[in-house]
Order: sequence, then C-alpha cells, then structure tokens
Amino acid sequence: MYKIKLTFILVVVLGTIVSAKVTQHVLPTKAQLQWADSEIGVLIHFDMPVFEPEYDFRKDWNYHPDLSLFNPKELDTDQWIKAAKSAGATYAVLVAKHCSGFSLWPTKAHSYSVKNTSWRNGQGDIVRDFIASCRKYGLRPGIYASTTANGYLKVDNPGKVVSGNPDEQRKYNEIVKMQLTELWSDYGPLSEVWFDGGVLPPEKGGFDVLAMLKRYQPEAIAFQGPFGYKNNIRWVGNEEGVAPYPCWSRADSTTSASGVIEIKGLNGNPEGLFWCPGESDFPLRLNSSFQGGWFWHKNQDDQLRSINELKDKYCKSVGRNTNMLLGIVVDNRGLVPDADVRRLEEFGRKIAGDFTAPVGLASGKGTEFEIKFRTSQKLSSVIIMEDFVKGERIREYELSGMQDGIWNLISKGTSVGHKRIEKTDGTYEAIKLTIIKSEGTPFIRRMSCYGSENQLNNIKH
Repeated sequence: MYKIKLTFILVVVLGTIVSAKVTQHVLPTKAQLQWADSEIGVLIHFDMPVFEPEYDFRKDWNYHPDLSLFNPKELDTDQWIKAAKSAGATYAVLVAKHCSGFSLWPTKAHSYSVKNTSWRNGQGDIVRDFIASCRKYGLRPGIYASTTANGYLKVDNPGKVVSGNPDEQRKYNEIVKMQLTELWSDYGPLSEVWFDGGVLPPEKGGFDVLAMLKRYQPEAIAFQGPFGYKNNIRWVGNEEGVAPYPCWSRADSTTSASGVIEIKGLNGNPEGLFWCPGESDFPLRLNSSFQGGWFWHKNQDDQLRSINELKDKYCKSVGRNTNMLLGIVVDNRGLVPDADVRRLEEFGRKIAGDFTAPVGLASGKGTEFEIKFRTSQKLSSVIIMEDFVKGERIREYELSGMQDGIWNLISKGTSVGHKRIEKTDGTYEAIKLTIIKSEGTPFIRRMSCYGSENQLNNIKH
C-alpha cells in the first residue's frame, strides 16, 4: 500500500514538473512580441472587382475580366499609407493577389498581371510601390499571399484545381511556388504574410510552404501559416473585428489537421502547446454587397462604420488580446476614397484622444496593484497590460473601485495578455487590480486609468 501511494505521488510530482516545463517553454518569439505591440494594422484590397463589380470567379471558371479594364490613372500608394497611418496603424498588408488571380506585380508565373495592362504602359509594380511607401512613412509592410483560390487558374478552396486533374494540380503548385518566391525574395523583409484560407499541406496535395517561408521570410508573422512555423497567428472566427473572450495567446493547434483555417477552440487555451495569438480583421465599410466592405463599390460612402462602432471594435479586438486589422478599399482611381480618408483620420484622433492621457498608472510584479487619486476621478476605462515575455500568467482577476472608502467590484476577468480594456462608468477614489489565480508570479507591464480629462497631477505619489 505504501509503495502504491509513493508511486502515485511521484507520478503527480513528475506530471507537475513536466506541465511546468511545457508552460515555461510556450513563449512568444521576438517577432510575436513586436507584432503584439503593433496593435493596429490595415488590410488593403485592390483587384478586378473594383473595375467589374459583378465578377464572381465561381460563376464561370472560363471567364476573367479583360486586362484592358485595369487603368487606375491616379494610383498613389503614398496616399494609401498616409491614410492608414492617420488611423493609428503601424503595419499594412497588401492583397497582392485575391481570388480573381490578377497579380498586382509583374509576375513571371503567368500573363494575368499588371505587366499586360495599359496602366503605366505595363511597367508598373504596385507591390514595389506599396512597400516603398510603407518604408517612407514608417509602417511595416506585409503581403497577403493566398494559395487557396484563383479564378484565372481555376482553383478553389482549399487550393485545389477544380478539375481534380493531378497534372494540373502539380502545375498550379509550381506557379504558386514561383509567385511566393517572387513576393518573398524580391521586395525585402516583410512584417507579415497572410494565408487567407490557410495552407494546403503536402499530404493533401499541396507543397512544402513551411520550408519556403523559413528560407525567404523567417522572421515574418504568418496569419494562418503552415503548421510548425514559429511566428504563426490565428483567425478569431469572424470578419467583424470582435475577438471572443477570453482570448488567450496560446492555442491547442495553429491550424486544423487538414491545413486550413479552423482552429481548435477560437478562445485559445492558456495551457495550449503553441503561442499563436489572434488577429481580428474587418472592413471599414459594411459588407452590404458581394465582396462589399473589402472592395470598393460605387455610391457606398454611406456604408462607412461610425466612430463609436470603430472604437467599440478596437476595445473588442486590441482590448481582448488580439491585433485589429482594418480593411481599407482602393477605388477605380487608385486612391482610398475621400470619405474613407476622413473616417480613418477621425478614428485615429478618437483612439489617441481617449487612450494617451492616463490619470493613473501602476506596474510591477505581484498579485495586487492599487492606484490612488488625490481627488475622486470619473473614469471611462481601465487598461491592463501583462508583461508576457515569460508567458501569459494571469488566469483570473478582479477589478475594484473605491467609493466613499469602500471597495466595490467593477468587473471580473480571465485573459489579459497584451492588453485588456475594461470599461468603467463611475467616480472612484482609487482603483485596485487583484489577481485571483495565476501560473507563477504575474508581471504587470502597465495598468492605466482613463477619464474625460487629463488629471495626471491628481495621482498620489
């Protein structure tokens, strides 16, 4: 009986040690840490549907919009990036090829690209211009590199030729290899590559994207990237810019077994084996028509999301431990529409105005953090940021506010991660964060309180 008990104790202890080691080693990479601090990015769509809105690649696989349609005479990537920067974006992802198959760079893989249009006499390269503009204005450039759908080459999700012909599949795979090699090797380091729809693995008929990514862009963040890549990030399950809560940076899997987008548990898992945080994408314009929101449609300036809605989505994406990726359209002139430019500027001012002047600050390690004010403060929000260089450690917390000398509960939560935004609507003498459960010692990078005015000098020191 004694031996049985001793064996059981040893198993439990060893299991605990192994679990602790797993927890310690599931940590963000340097690229993932930098990406989390980026918080806001933009996703820029520009493709043949801008010039032929009725085009749907699935309706007729043998029809493709004529290249003569493409001639955006005022195209200005500087204007795109300045608009993005005004919204607070720190990185930008260009959709270099969407589902039509039309390529925004002069690819050598096939003829359906800018090199065979009248735009700039076939000498233009939108990818090159986009990346130059990003570097000019200080945004980190990324490329949407879908491998899963291509109307021109008659390919549909998850990256298979619609004919099912093995020879055609092999030819398609070679074309994708060539295009990814061009995009990943001809334009310098990328901050992010986007695999919309995931990656078809070799065992399902695809090819070894992982080896290519490691060779050409080993430090890039990969949205829905190949299994085994160290800098993967995941989809949050919708295109509304709303992350589920809780939303952990760790997950049980980075892609599903079939190699496409589905994640096992959209909330992630604080004990998951992979560091694979979420990115919340949504378009600035509402999805009111086919590919609407993501692509420009005439007479849809009234479809822009309001400032209040955009701030709410910021709080439900960045404020739930994900990045916010805002979709921007480019019109048939080759410009971000004037109305969209104004809304982006307004949104940037709103976020900067609401979240850059804290009336109280705290940081450090431990399980309790308190901010006292010289006089009572009316607060609109409290932001908690975990220092997760050593991993996400907070599992459960309470936020309280002191009123008339009594602590009252404001909210309870679980996941904090990079940033958790708690809305408040009250006047308080002090704010207290109490960490109820944690995996090891919690580290608070920053806790900050925000009101309607900057009253920083009212904080007790």
